[in-house]
Amino acid sequence: MTAQVPGLAERVFAQILALQQQARAAKDIDSLAYALVNDAQGLFGFRHAALLIAGKVRALTGISVVEPNAPFVAFVENAAGQLHVQGRSAQAQSVASDSLDSQAQADWHSLSSGFVFWLPLLDRQQQPFGGLWIAREQPWSEAEQALLSQLGNCYAHAWLALQPRKPWRLRWPRKKILAVAAAALLLLLIPIRQSVLAPAEVVPLGGQVVAAPLDGVIAEFLVKPNQTVNKGDVLLRFDATSIKAQADVAERSLNVAEAELKSNTQRAFADAESSARIDLFAARVEQKRAERDYARKLLARTEVRAERNGIAVFADAQRWIGKPVQTGERLMEIADPLQAELRIELAVGDALGFQPGSEIALFLDSDPLHRHEARLQRSAYEAQKTASGQLAYRLDGEFTDAPPRIGLRGTAKLYGERGPLALYLLRRPLAALRQTIGL
Repeated sequence: MTAQVPGLAERVFAQILALQQQARAAKDIDSLAYALVNDAQGLFGFRHAALLIAGKVRALTGISVVEPNAPFVAFVENAAGQLHVQGRSAQAQSVASDSLDSQAQADWHSLSSGFVFWLPLLDRQQQPFGGLWIAREQPWSEAEQALLSQLGNCYAHAWLALQPRKPWRLRWPRKKILAVAAAALLLLLIPIRQSVLAPAEVVPLGGQVVAAPLDGVIAEFLVKPNQTVNKGDVLLRFDATSIKAQADVAERSLNVAEAELKSNTQRAFADAESSARIDLFAARVEQKRAERDYARKLLARTEVRAERNGIAVFADAQRWIGKPVQTGERLMEIADPLQAELRIELAVGDALGFQPGSEIALFLDSDPLHRHEARLQRSAYEAQKTASGQLAYRLDGEFTDAPPRIGLRGTAKLYGERGPLALYLLRRPLAALRQTIGL
């Protein structure tokens, strides 16, 4: 017996099965994309094919790397987008050039062939997630269109097997995307209270500042930080060695001046010259007495005493002992532990024009789970440099309940007027944009 020679139909059927087998045997997305635009060229004789996924060209016939800005790529993406807008992207069909706009028709004649077949790739819900733009010089017969439709089902199945989830741009219909966008826009317009965060510290309210009464060196501190003191208690002592010597010299100088005055007063009865010099010696006595009194006052100032009851507020005594200080230099503060206020350093970029009475919530670093309520009392008009070198406005707040311990630090949240949520989220980016481009 002789083997029967296969006819044309059998050869076409065998080639279709081979194409399907090659598509299902692809190991990854890239190899499958290459197969979709190249393997069927021998069977259908097309000039070129373009694979589009989620509206973007993924592969081209005979091209290893797709250039996104190439004219042909832009044309195919535009044409496929128009089919999607017309609601025809889910149907396998021969595309007529007059179904597209004038620009697409002009690009068609210069970049593509005369007869194009659109082969959609559909998911399990029969919604398109991509497609093949196949162009050649001869018209597409009904048999070829049927074979391509069957081949398209296999291609879609193979693609979904390697990439189960379709791109998000085709996952939702346009109406649903527009509805979500409208809901997001309305959400951004919801008015909320504007607020900012700033470092804050609990400081004494109406405390007595203890400053250095003279230029000198501190010999000893007699109190400890946060120690209770009473009015008249000695807080610290200066080194009085030089001041005591100065007081002794002034006392002796006064004694000498008084003796000279007494001696000249006695000789004045017999000596006219001594009588004329009495006023000079009297003035010298007053000068020496003033110098002595000043030295005694300085000596008395070497002991700094508390002028009110309270607690001594300062950081560390050891850093002061043996250190020379100048008159007026701040040493500590005597404050009532039950009287405290909130001091806030508000960065210049966060100044929202807070008004007196604005609500403040303080979260202490030592107790971040509890909030302390306060109200804004004062705000500075001029920004100053902080210890960290940044410009900030000083704000003072009054606690509505019992204040925390003086010296505690934390983060204050200041509440301003109501504004849209978009302004709250985009305030800093918009400010940075205006500073960058000057609009």
